[in-house]
Amino acid sequence: MKESYRAFFALTREPFQPDPDLKEILETPELKAVKERFDYALRLGAIAAVTGEIGSGKSTALRYAAAHLHPAEYRTFAVTAVSGSILELYRFLLAEMGIETASSSRASLIGRIKKEVVHLVGDKKMKVVLLIDEASLLRLEVFAELHTICQFHQDSRPWLPIILAGQGHLIDKLMYPSSRPLASRIVARSHLEGVDRKQMDVYIKHHLALAGVKEALFEEAAVTAIHQGSGGLFRKANHLARGALIAAAQDQST
Repeated sequence: MKESYRAFFALTREPFQPDPDLKEILETPELKAVKERFDYALRLGAIAAVTGEIGSGKSTALRYAAAHLHPAEYRTFAVTAVSGSILELYRFLLAEMGIETASSSRASLIGRIKKEVVHLVGDKKMKVVLLIDEASLLRLEVFAELHTICQFHQDSRPWLPIILAGQGHLIDKLMYPSSRPLASRIVARSHLEGVDRKQMDVYIKHHLALAGVKEALFEEAAVTAIHQGSGGLFRKANHLARGALIAAAQDQST
């Protein structure tokens, strides 16, 4: 099916891919705003939060912002949160740092994380950033303790900025009293929503161009339907647009 519809529309590749290469990401105003807040939090060594519905582009925004960090200056650690304990998160972070451990001691795990950060910052003269995607999955007990790994030299050295990304209820979890020590470190917030009809048109044309199509394949009514059906969310729009192309090709319709 894929080959037939790609041949029918003379597509050079699969269109509307969910994770395009960084150089192919459409630079929307919202994406640039996330990067500005991302950079601001890093400069201060603080925390930023990026929220949005599923498919609104949070993970893409993180990739986009992190890709602009010079690899000789920054060391980025990216983990995807789960609903497990704080110990599980610490182990994931240590694994990302290349440190394997089966320890169940909070003090030991935190000590190893901080030792690696101090080594990178103090010895290698690098800057460190921790990205936590799907952070809305984290337990409240994790939010209550997470700020402790940011404390160096009696909390006087902002060596480990953190970027939290998750669904909207991430903010709700940060409003609990137990989360206040972490929430107080947040200096920037971004919330990604569905794009408007005009931006959806630009998005569709951008992805068709990546697939080698120069002319507009979708009628105005079709773009409107995709926009309404997806709620302006890119991931849903990808499915609808690709499905529309497949259906059109089966009907031999342009």
